[in-house]
Amino acid sequence: MSAVYKRELRAYLTSMTGYIFIAFIMFLVGIYFTAYNLTYGYSHFGYALSSSIFAFLIVVPILTMRLLAEEKRQKTDQILLTAPVKVMDIILGKYFAILTIFSIPVILFCFYPLLLSMFGTVSFSMTYTTILGYFLLGAAYLAVGMFISSLTESQVIAAVLSFGALLVSYMITGLSQFISGTAFTSFICFTILIIILAVIAYVMTKNYAFASGTAAVLEAMTIALYLFKSTLFEGAIAKILNVIDLATKFENFVNGIFDVTGIVYYLSIIVLFIFLSVQSLQKRRWS
Repeated sequence: MSAVYKRELRAYLTSMTGYIFIAFIMFLVGIYFTAYNLTYGYSHFGYALSSSIFAFLIVVPILTMRLLAEEKRQKTDQILLTAPVKVMDIILGKYFAILTIFSIPVILFCFYPLLLSMFGTVSFSMTYTTILGYFLLGAAYLAVGMFISSLTESQVIAAVLSFGALLVSYMITGLSQFISGTAFTSFICFTILIIILAVIAYVMTKNYAFASGTAAVLEAMTIALYLFKSTLFEGAIAKILNVIDLATKFENFVNGIFDVTGIVYYLSIIVLFIFLSVQSLQKRRWS
């Protein structure tokens, strides 16, 4: 794993990708820091971080698009897959490399509260809780981007799909307000989700029978539940949308709440998408 980690980290630090990522985040957070904390005199650095999380929609696809897609395009993934190293070690090495690049601006952000304390009283516990939440949110987004990069050989497609997935997650709270809470609407939404899962299963396995069979079983279970107890579907889609809304969990950290549930949630998202990335690469090894 260490060899993969060093190789990826060197690739980011010897090209412009890593520096563009760091510079863009620092620049954007710096703008909000100047506006909120220096100009208007707010003592809480969390306002600047909270206002700048939309930057992840741009920088995460840039950082993760080449992670596995470029390996596939150049066929260098075959070297990795035939090397005496576990697939899990390959994925973890790549993930920790991008996490290290992301950690650089986060570490620099830790000095901002110290700068503010020179001009007034700063709640360090509240501020560093926000920074922790910011780091976990970014780590979760990076795991999602890495998984999407494992699904295609094109960096452009990986970047577009990552941007789309993160945009939906970012706007999910607003979108859920336009979705009816009736049982029938939830049933239709579940059907659409099953189709999406079937497409993802087919992309990962290239097995049409498995993907269609899984979709048929899930749809049959959904229909049975809807016919026998439709009340379970009332408002269900809104609850599911809230689960995949990564940004909302960050608000508790901004308010200074050391949210253990939020920490577990972000760690679960990271583990889930690392696992999916492993399965995607594992499929390519045996295909």
